[in-house]
Amino acid sequence: MALRFEHRDTDIRAGVVDLVWRTRSDAADTMTSAARTCPHLILSRTRGRLLAGLRGPETRASAAPVPPDTEFLGVRLAFGTVLRPFPAAAVVDGYVPFPVTDAGRIVLGGQDWEAPTYDNVEHFVRRLLDAGLLVRSRLGDEEQDVELCGEQDGEQDGEHGPGPAANGPAGPTLRTLQRRYRAITGLSRTAVTQIDRANAAATMLRDGRDWRTAVETLGYYDQAHLAHALRRYVRRTARELQAGGPAAMSFLYKTRPGPGS
Repeated sequence: MALRFEHRDTDIRAGVVDLVWRTRSDAADTMTSAARTCPHLILSRTRGRLLAGLRGPETRASAAPVPPDTEFLGVRLAFGTVLRPFPAAAVVDGYVPFPVTDAGRIVLGGQDWEAPTYDNVEHFVRRLLDAGLLVRSRLGDEEQDVELCGEQDGEQDGEHGPGPAANGPAGPTLRTLQRRYRAITGLSRTAVTQIDRANAAATMLRDGRDWRTAVETLGYYDQAHLAHALRRYVRRTARELQAGGPAAMSFLYKTRPGPGS
């Protein structure tokens, strides 16, 4: 039996969470996870044993084994949200497990936290916010970006030019801003655009649109260009997406409203 996901939006302040989801496996399975630009907090319980961790952004679709008799809870962080102990750049295409105490509490930032449930996860996230462990980066806000990615102005790599101009200090160069963007999100702007666009195309095809509509709407060159993107980022063909089917697959296509936005 394929995994069936239940999900909902949240009203958490500062826009640090996009979505909360849960599912349960009855038997061992394999799920295809589409590439994504946002990290996820993921908790699982198998026969009373709790596991928790952070799955980073993924640059291509992947297959993940699903253990039997397991309940999953996921919190999809909003694009640009930083879990301070684990910068996104350090967990791209990876997973960081969190320590769990014998009492079933999650250890983060040197503190142990009560494991959330699907119904009260907002309380858990707000506590992480109040503790300064979760931070929503306003990408493009230079001062905050420097703080979150650990860089300092006045770097010695020559990117700021020969020195302050007569009317004040020079601003950061495009290369510096690109590096900060990658440090915060773990991805380049180009990768974000490509992943978001492929996910948007998958959503359109899954919802019954034809490949021509996806090509024209999302700016692909042609059918071959779309097919290549779907293979890399979704691991499905346009026909498979349109047909649906029993194979388990992450429903989390949309990361943000529109490709590259």
